[in-house]
Amino acid sequence: MVYFAEHPALAALEVRVHLDLPFELLPSDFVLVRATVPDDLIGESERPLVQALSEIATVAAGDEWLAQGRIAAMRVPSVLLSYAWNILLNPRHPDAARVSIDSIEPFDFDPRLWQPLATEG
Repeated sequence: MVYFAEHPALAALEVRVHLDLPFELLPSDFVLVRATVPDDLIGESERPLVQALSEIATVAAGDEWLAQGRIAAMRVPSVLLSYAWNILLNPRHPDAARVSIDSIEPFDFDPRLWQPLATEG
């Protein structure tokens, strides 16, 4: 499965939440890939996936969608941010080849994303 976010800020937050490494150990070769996924390839998530709030339920719903292989891509709501969306791409679907890579550029995370919360003294 390939994960896209509709905005680079959401992609950065998704990486931050799922990558449990101290800032000093982050790989230095992150890139921002801008891609075009044709609208006719994207299905909307079904009700059970939208309501799946636990990570286990979300992963299971994604695995089921991937195994069914009916559509190449699916737009799903971000669990991190209301009104933000991710696009899931099934790279095994024949139509996945219609996704085009528009650009690839270096991406550096702001180290403040890894700073501990300030405490009041």
